[in-house]
Amino acid sequence: MEYIPIIVLVLSFVGLLAIGMPVAWSIAISSVLTMLASIPALPAFTTISQRMGTGLDSFSLLAIPFFVLSGQLMNKGGIAHRLIAFAKSLVGSLPGGLALINVIGAMLMGAIAGSAMASASAMGSILGPEMEKEGYSKEFGAAVNITSSTTGLIIPPSNVLIVYSLASGGVSIAALFLAGYIPGILTGLFLMLVAMFWAKKKKYKLGERSSIKQVFKTFIDAVPSLFLLVIVIGGIITGVFTATEASAIAVLYTLVLGFAYKEISLKSLPEILLDSSATTAIVMLLIGASMSMSWVMSYENIPQNISSLLLGISDNKIIVLLIINLLLLFVGIFMDITPAVLIFTPIFLPVVTKLGMDPIQFGIIIVLNLCVGLCTPPVGSVLFVGVGVAKTTIQKVIKPLIPLFLAMIFAMFLVTYFPQLTLWLPKLFGL
Repeated sequence: MEYIPIIVLVLSFVGLLAIGMPVAWSIAISSVLTMLASIPALPAFTTISQRMGTGLDSFSLLAIPFFVLSGQLMNKGGIAHRLIAFAKSLVGSLPGGLALINVIGAMLMGAIAGSAMASASAMGSILGPEMEKEGYSKEFGAAVNITSSTTGLIIPPSNVLIVYSLASGGVSIAALFLAGYIPGILTGLFLMLVAMFWAKKKKYKLGERSSIKQVFKTFIDAVPSLFLLVIVIGGIITGVFTATEASAIAVLYTLVLGFAYKEISLKSLPEILLDSSATTAIVMLLIGASMSMSWVMSYENIPQNISSLLLGISDNKIIVLLIINLLLLFVGIFMDITPAVLIFTPIFLPVVTKLGMDPIQFGIIIVLNLCVGLCTPPVGSVLFVGVGVAKTTIQKVIKPLIPLFLAMIFAMFLVTYFPQLTLWLPKLFGL
């Protein structure tokens, strides 16, 4: 086993991150430096640039800019207000009612928009002031918003699951989408239980109980937004269109809905398109750089060596999966979710498949693990959005975040050791 390329890769990547280099550039530069340790300069630079280009040459990746755009249209199109009103009518009278509304609203918003940051921004700006008015602490509200926003990365449609499909060599996107429902809802339920317990402990004020008529009215208002899920997921599962085609249909539907609600105008479209383009550019640069690093690791036989190392530690499935989960939780603290999925899927997928795990189940496990990292410093993008919207500090949010973290981790371990939670729905639909 050749150690020099591995040492160069790890030290250069960690060192670049430590001095504040953006993640995408850290990945690309460390990949080039690793190749320079093995081959001459010109072939090294040529190979990395080619791998970045070919890494983006995938039809399924076209779904990402479309889903990003549909998420922006939803965020600006008055969808969040209607989803929150519906959630409020359902759980507003329970202990910690506004926190529960945040969780349900984030699950619905995240599922429709497919973006944790969009969900955190929308839910935090709308519910944050209302929670403060009702006596909830600003930090508790921010903690609930931050953690619940990540459920939209599990509940489809999810850009991260599309990225995993690419990294895993073509696992069915439709099967991954279906597999995400139960784990995503389960995570949301655990977050709600923690929020209820915390609210009871702090004696937060209870809301008014909604009548059947109010529940029905808010549901009717939310139906056009919720119907997008039926169109997108239903179309993919039944084979009417692919995930990429579904993303384009989602854009058209959300645009029509935004105009119908009179929340989007022709004047606001350029700003929405510009924001979507900026987000897409960042994501695509991360994907291109991550694909080059993934190829470098394969060239240096790093996945095979790590696989042998892990299986050499123990042949006990429970122990190996525990080690992988702990490693992924650690990785999530320092790396954004998209490059982490692209880099670590080729490393750990061969290990878990040798242990008999379905690649669909592992896709949900890796995303659940990395969702925790989105809520932790130093690179937790959702954490920074949630704290910024709440106008508080990371230090103050950590205390209420800890029990919510534990709820997310508990859900992740259940999904790890009970395959039926992820595989039952795909098998039900023959995927």
